[in-house]
Amino acid sequence: MKPSKSIRLIALGSTLALGALAGVGPAHADVPTAISALQAGFAKGIADGYPAAIGMVRSGDTTQYLADGVSDVTAKTPADPDAQFRIGSNTKAFTATVLLQLEAEGKLSLDDTVAKWLPNAVNANGYDGTKITIRELLNHTSSLPDYDTSPTFYNSYASNSEPNRVWAPQTLVDLALAQHQPTSAPGQTFGYANTNFVLAGMVIQAVTGNTAATEIQNRIITPLGLTHTTFPISDPTLQGDYLHGYEYQWLGLELSDVTVSNVQAFGSAGAMVSTLDDLATFDRALMTGQLLPPAQEAELKTTVPVNATTRYGLGIGEYQTPCGQWVWTHNGSVLGYTSTWEISDDGSKEVLVANNEYHLQAPTQGQTDMSAALDNAFCAL
Repeated sequence: MKPSKSIRLIALGSTLALGALAGVGPAHADVPTAISALQAGFAKGIADGYPAAIGMVRSGDTTQYLADGVSDVTAKTPADPDAQFRIGSNTKAFTATVLLQLEAEGKLSLDDTVAKWLPNAVNANGYDGTKITIRELLNHTSSLPDYDTSPTFYNSYASNSEPNRVWAPQTLVDLALAQHQPTSAPGQTFGYANTNFVLAGMVIQAVTGNTAATEIQNRIITPLGLTHTTFPISDPTLQGDYLHGYEYQWLGLELSDVTVSNVQAFGSAGAMVSTLDDLATFDRALMTGQLLPPAQEAELKTTVPVNATTRYGLGIGEYQTPCGQWVWTHNGSVLGYTSTWEISDDGSKEVLVANNEYHLQAPTQGQTDMSAALDNAFCAL
């Protein structure tokens, strides 16, 4: 599943080393231009305060990898483009894919109401699960609030004081519903909310009898050979080769290691761990119909408007870059980590980046600079 040609560029301070793997041919002419654009953005990201940045650029079967900074600020371990990181809301595409597969198998319809599968899960403060569909969960038009702005949740998660706290999915939904009454009817307005995908994971379990993590493992991770991708259920630690995650505290003056953080906080909305290669393999398979039949692929890519340059499908977004190209994309931001990918509709061109600092305030200067670098790199392909 992985590209047949690859080149790795590791930037350590001001030194850039180019190392070609055995048997690797020359890169496409457009890939070095793109990697140079990404490299410039990485330099800004490190200057902005990111301990590390890793990324990859792919055109056809040619891939280059880039890394800058350190994955562990104490040990000064150089960043590794093979390292694992928490992918946050990039988990949403995996969750949506499982529900689309279940629809293809005739086990549910995306036009089923939430209440059909989860009676009374959404039934408070004016919210009514009999009027919200699974499709509206996946394209964020459900009208449901986001639980992550609830003080009860935010204060615990942001402080990272309770990494082992159990957040049952229904508890998270209840926190969301209690915040305020609906501001629009279901299906009318885009409103991004992790609550939608927590409910989506609950639907998966109601339909299959298995957790979303189990279904994602069996339907996506194992068939695609994503050997460095996991969906942790409760263990907040990371193992093997991974980026340490950090957050700036005390007005940005203190960098704290938050690698160990609560994975139940986001579950099927954002708990997964992966690598650049594995995430790229999944994205390519998703775009090219390897995971979904044509009817469900069309549903995946049917979008609702977000703003002038952004539309949202089912667990993935569509975005017009500054150079005018439309790309499929998503990002993920959880405590200590941010990551973003952009890919062409045919899957032939892709850029991914990941960083290891996030303190739950967006957009940081680092995110702004890295987003620009991502766009510049894709536009160079």
